[in-house]
This record gives sequence, C-alpha cells and structure tokens, in this order.
Amino acid sequence: MSAPAASEARESAFATEYQDFLQAKVRLAPQDGFQVDPAEMNPQLKPHIQVAVRWGLAGGRRAAFLRFGMQKTTWHIEMMRLTRTRVAEPALIVMPLGARLSFFHDADKYFTGTHAVKLNFIRDDSEIDPAAINLTNVESVREGKIDPRRFGCTTFDEGDILRNMATKTFWTFTERAKQVRYRHVGTATPDPREYAELLAFAGYLDIMDVGQARTRFFKRNSEKADELTIHPHKEDEFWLWVASWALFLHRPSDLDASFGDDGYELPPLDVCWHEIASNHSTAGSERDGQLKLIKDVSLGVTGAAQEKRESLPARIARMQELRAELPEAHRIVWHDLEDERRAIEKAAPEIATVYGSQDLETRETRLVDFAEGRIGELAGKPVMIGSGPNFQYHCWWAIYLGVGWKFKDFIQSVHRLQRYGQSFEGFPDGKPKAVRLDIIHTEAEREVVRTLKENWKRYEEQSARMAALIREYGLARLAAGHILTRAMDVTREEVRGEAFTAVNNDCVDECRRLETDSVDLILTSLPFSTQYEYTPSYRDFGHTDDDPHFFAQMDFLTPELLRVLKPGRNCVIHCKDRIVEGARSGLGFPTVAPFGARTLFHFMSHGFAYIATVFIITDVVRENDQTYRLSFTEQCKDASKMGHGLIEYLHVFRKPQSDRGRGYADAPVTKLKRRWDRRRKQWIDENPWVKGEAAAADDPRMPYTVGRWQIDASGAWRSNGNRLLMPSELARLGVSGAMKRWKAHQLDAPYDYPHHLACADAMTETGTLKPDFAVIPIHSEHEDVWSDVVRMKSLNTLQQARNREKHLCPLPLDIVERAIAARSMPGEIVLDPFGGLMTVPYCALQLGRRAIGIELNAGYFKDGVSYCEMAERQATAPSLFDLLGEDDAVPEAAA
Repeated sequence: MSAPAASEARESAFATEYQDFLQAKVRLAPQDGFQVDPAEMNPQLKPHIQVAVRWGLAGGRRAAFLRFGMQKTTWHIEMMRLTRTRVAEPALIVMPLGARLSFFHDADKYFTGTHAVKLNFIRDDSEIDPAAINLTNVESVREGKIDPRRFGCTTFDEGDILRNMATKTFWTFTERAKQVRYRHVGTATPDPREYAELLAFAGYLDIMDVGQARTRFFKRNSEKADELTIHPHKEDEFWLWVASWALFLHRPSDLDASFGDDGYELPPLDVCWHEIASNHSTAGSERDGQLKLIKDVSLGVTGAAQEKRESLPARIARMQELRAELPEAHRIVWHDLEDERRAIEKAAPEIATVYGSQDLETRETRLVDFAEGRIGELAGKPVMIGSGPNFQYHCWWAIYLGVGWKFKDFIQSVHRLQRYGQSFEGFPDGKPKAVRLDIIHTEAEREVVRTLKENWKRYEEQSARMAALIREYGLARLAAGHILTRAMDVTREEVRGEAFTAVNNDCVDECRRLETDSVDLILTSLPFSTQYEYTPSYRDFGHTDDDPHFFAQMDFLTPELLRVLKPGRNCVIHCKDRIVEGARSGLGFPTVAPFGARTLFHFMSHGFAYIATVFIITDVVRENDQTYRLSFTEQCKDASKMGHGLIEYLHVFRKPQSDRGRGYADAPVTKLKRRWDRRRKQWIDENPWVKGEAAAADDPRMPYTVGRWQIDASGAWRSNGNRLLMPSELARLGVSGAMKRWKAHQLDAPYDYPHHLACADAMTETGTLKPDFAVIPIHSEHEDVWSDVVRMKSLNTLQQARNREKHLCPLPLDIVERAIAARSMPGEIVLDPFGGLMTVPYCALQLGRRAIGIELNAGYFKDGVSYCEMAERQATAPSLFDLLGEDDAVPEAAA
C-alpha cells in the first residue's frame, strides 16, 4: 500500500473509531422489562391503564405520573400481579399513610374472577406473604422494619419520599432498591418545576446517575452549590428524555383519542384568599439599625415563624368565621405547625386531628373515617397526609390556616379533594359545585402568596406540556428514543485575523488538520470532566459519564496535541480537583476526586514529560459557596469531616526534543540576558546563544537578570523585617485597602498564625470581613504558588457588560498572561483546543504572539472572535479595572 493510501486508511479508521465513541454516548432509558400479551391484561381495567401497564412492564423500571383520579392504584396492582408471574420473589407496594383503603377498595372492585388478587398489609418482614401482593407504609421501610431487597418487584405509590436526594432515606432506598430488578414509581404530582425531584426519580429507577443528569441538562452555578438552571438549548431534549421513562397523563385521550374522556373532568376550584392585618410594630430593624416601617417575613425563616405565632389568634378567628357559614359541611383544615394544631383543638374540639406522635392505628382510622364520611371535619398537615388519601367522595371544602413556601405539599393537599371521579355526596344538596379553598394569610406574607400563585401557574403549564409530548409522539416512539437525538455534526466555521485563527469545530477533528510540529505552546483549561456541559452536542467533552469516560475521549485528542507541538516545547494544562458530595459517594460527607492527578497521569501516558506544577490558591469562602463543604457551622459541629480549600493546578509538560543528547528544545524559549557590567557601570543585553553578542535594540524578548533568576530558582522570598500590622490598623482600612495591605504584610514578614486570627476577629467586629469572599487570605511567598489571582478579572467581565452569556468556567487573565510570558516568545504560535471565550488567544495577541483557538460552542466562539479582533485593534481591551479603577477593584462577589 502506498504512503498516501496508508495515510488515508488511518484517517478513515480514526474517524470511524471516534464516531463510534460519540455514538456510544447516546443513552436512552433502558428497556429491561418484558412484553405482555394483551390477553393477559385484566379486562376490567380502563384502556389507558392497560396501555400504561404494558409500557411500564416493557421498560422494567418506569414512573407513571397520572393525574389525580386516573386510577393509578389499579396500575400499581396490575403491575405487581403480572410481574409476579415472571419472578419467584414476592411483590411489594409501598404507599403513604392513609392510602391502604384505596388499594383494598380497587382490588375488590376491579380484580375479580381469574384476575383476582390477594393483598396483604405488612408492618415488618415477618408478615411477608409470598403468594400475595404485600402492602406497607413508607414508615415501615424507612425505619428498617421491611427490607425491599427481599422482593422481586416493587412499586412506590406517591413517591414523595424519593424526591429529596439530600436525605439518608433517599439513598437508603436507592441503594437497596438496586438489587430489585423490577421497580416502579407512581405519583400524581411530580412537580415539573422541581427538576431535582425528577432527577431523584431517575436516580432511584437507575435511568441515569443524578450527577450525570445534572451535568447533561443544567447550568451549574459556579458560585453557589445546588443552584441548577436548565440550558435553554436543552429544555426540549430534557423533557423528551424524561418522557422516555416517565408517563405523564392528564386524561385518557392523551394516549389514544379513541379512549374518550367521559368522567375525566375535574371539578372547578373556587379559591378565596383571606388577608388579615399584621402587627407592624414588631417589624424589626435593618442591619444598619434603621427601624422597618412594614414587616416583611419573606427575608427569613425566623421572621416567618414569628409572624405565624403572632397572627395565630387572628387566623383561628377567621377559620371559625368560615366554618360558621356551613357548620355541617365536610371540611378539612390544613395547618403546618404543632402550635396551630393545638390552637385548632382548643377552639374547635369537634374537629378530629392527626399528628406525628399519634398512634399509627389511630391516625389511619381517622383518615379512613373521614374519607368515608363518618367524620365531618379533619385537621392535619399537608406534609403528613397531603399525599395518598382520597377525600373527594365526601369532602369539597378545605381551609388553609396559613401559607408556606412548600408548593409541593400545597398542591398535593389541593388534589386530595379536586380529583377525577368526584362524587357529589359531600356537596350541599348533592349537587356538583366547585371545590372550595379558603387560604388565610397575613399582610406580611404577600410575597409568599405571590410566589405560590406563580408556582401554581408554572406547574399547570409544565404538566400540560408533558402530556402534550405523549399526544405528539406517542409512547412507542418516545421509549425507542427516535425523538431523543442530538446534533452529532458541527458546521465548521473559521475566522482569521492578522495574527490569530479561531475555529468553531470539534477540537479532535480540528487538531488533526494542524501540521506536525507547528505549535510553539499549548495552553488550555480542560473541561472538568462531568462538571459542566457547554453544548448540546455529543462531541462536547463535558458530555461524559465519569472521569474514565472523559479521559477516553481525551485519548483521541492528546496524541494530536503531542503531534502538533514542536519538540522540546511546553503543554500547560489548567485543572482542578473536584468535590464529590456525600450523598453521591454514599459516605455521608464530601470527598475529593483527584482530577488534577488523573490529568497528570493521562498526559504522561501519551508521551508528554512532566516537568512542573504551579499551585494557585483559591478563595476558600467562595469555594464553600460552591460546595457547602467548608462551612463555618459544620466545622464547629465536627471538624473531622472538614477538608481544606482546593488549589488549582497548572501542570507543565514538555514534548521530548529531537536530540535526546541535549536537553534544549529544537526551538528554545530564550530570554534576553541582561547583565551588569561593573567596569562600564551599565546594563548590557546579550543573546544567550552567542556569547558576547549584543541583542538588537528592538529585541522583543523579556529582559532576564541574575537577581530575577535567583528568585525564580529558589522559589522563595525572604522577609525584609517589616513589622506586623496591628489588628486595629487593619480593621480601619476597609475592604480594598485591607486586601492590598494584607498581601504586602504577608509577603514581607514571617507568617504568624495567632496574629492572622487576631486580625480576622478584629475585622469581624467592625463588619469589614466579608462573608462572601476572602478579604485577608493566606498568601504565599513561594514563586510557584499564586495566591493573588484576581477571580473577577476575566473575559466574563466584558460578557456581563455586553449582556452576553457568561462562560461557566472562565480562565482568569493573569494566569494565562504569566504562562504565556514564561513559556513562549513573541511571534510564536499559542494553541488552545478548548478556546471558550478565547481567553488564551486574546492574551497571546496582547503579548505579541500568534494564536489558534478552537471552540465547539458557537456562542462562545462568536464572542471570542470579537475579543481577538479587539486585541488586534488595540493593546488592551477594557477590563473591570479600567471601569472601576484599580484601587476600587474588589472580588466579583462583593461588586
């Protein structure tokens, strides 16, 4: 085979291998179930339930989100009945308190003859009946009395217990359930606005790791932990992905127009808001001591609790006025606090109450008696009985003694009454009327009410959207993933300037276009594995499952970086270790994933020689905002689980030079040698490669003196003996002055830990020590440890000023400037394969280099091109320091 033919064959093989890798990234909801012959189905079930059952069993692990009154209970029973014909282990349905009645009622009504089922309610493992469908309350599983691993199939009715991923309960259930092959969830109200709740269901069902799902679909706030905003370009994909494993039904016709919707009309709601006056004399004061004129409890839990206590008598009085309108009505009174329950019992002892410390049998008996009309009025908390019980047969009126921020609990409580299949027995005169909701709140809770109304509106809109997906695509196409696709290809775009080339493309493909030994310096910040995803493309390096998967894609890029780099020259990689939350690790406390070390060994494995690492100190206070792992309060509770602030790394690698007998690069990075001539008493600049030859007057290289070399070589600064600043002097400086003086003091004097503490305490007393960024951090006197990186000085400053999208992980300018100056010479080519906003090309151009930047995100690419063009037009583009003045510059969190 000729050389061109061999080269073409290698290119084709590489392209095929890379394309196969990308195609393997496409992950659909797994089909791990079994097919059911329609003849096996219980013919007494509604057609939409039969379809939902076959779909769920085919998937093996699925969620059914059926509107209130859509006969979800029969779905659970039929799922377990048919699964038991395939597995030898017993079946389990886990349900909330008060739902038992509905299961036994529907079993008697719909499962008869050859399709009859035996239900067995159990409280612990000793009561398991292998021949029956076992039922139990959530509490029994949570308390360890019943182990889900003893069952071959299980379903959760009203899976609220799974929605909070921060709880031990969620992870206990999830880990134990992984050993159950067939597991399902059924609930009427997954809150479509609460993305974390849907991710929790996906995690429990083993559809996708929660961390992967967060990275795949959401923007992660790089300054605040657990704040997720869905990427606008991924919103459709996210809901299509959810629809591949979760069935949202509003009514039967959503599945098939022929099913008909007779009996599936919800009764209207009659919502009345009752505002009572607040006591503004206890409004409190602002931080500066100025008294507030009007109370506002939206600012904190403490203020809200105080408002609840002070307004309780007035709210009880309004409740009594409402009850007096129709004393004989079947009615439920919702409350949130134990003090409210006790006040209800005192003012209206005829109202039956249920509460947590009550005997379980008593609670369930009262719920059943109220549901069947034997009790006229009931009081309880939405968080306790808002899920599961069906009260629509006799109750049509609810009074909310107060309002709160928990929309999930609120909407669940509403739909205990407003449900399909509503009977008219409980309505006055047996005539259909609207379900009545009387909601009591105070003046100070207007913001709570406004938020509640907005959430209610968004909830209805999003629920309708999910049902529309089913109508538009159908279950079969969604399950097969025909709709769930991403753009695999990217349209290449190239922009050239006088000294730069910017390309919108996959960096793997683009680097293969570059000539061998053509780049003088590679400088980039890697995507931090699964931490962020920047585009909807499967080519995105952030679209990976874990670190090994990330570096598997890097295996296609890194050899190309080694190939294009000139022999003996440097590849500088910016990276950082990552935090693994205790919930994800299963350890209960945060740990560190050594991404920096893995990066180091990855590049070494591809032939790069490791020669150095620069350590960059980060702001420990802002890092805590990102991870919540270093909090002051948690440190006081148990310092044994606390870590330390993570540093960032600049790993410096070198491509071996051609002549292994000499250590110099094929094209060395030389500096202008400046020596002091004692005889002539003047500085003399020389070419270090030609002894005694003077440098040209216009030599652009960096002047390098013996004094600077000694500092660089030793990597340490010594104290000049300057005295310590007194804490009182530091506290009077203010934030900007304190930060500057503190750094000078730390580098000029021996470090004194007790003195540092005294300074921090003094600034705390004066209010100068800010809670959102480190004012007086630990600075380092070591040359390789950079502790003064200005986090807010990045191209994101300009992005924000121009109302453009901010980069998720901006690379600070001064990090880039130092690396370029140290590792390259003017006129040389600097390559960044992960260009982002083109920070590296931008800085390279400003420092007189040429640049190549590659970026997959089209938006970042366009903005980055504008910055490169700006750098060519003028020496420096506007920065935040230009806007504020260097003396006024403060970290971004304080701006």
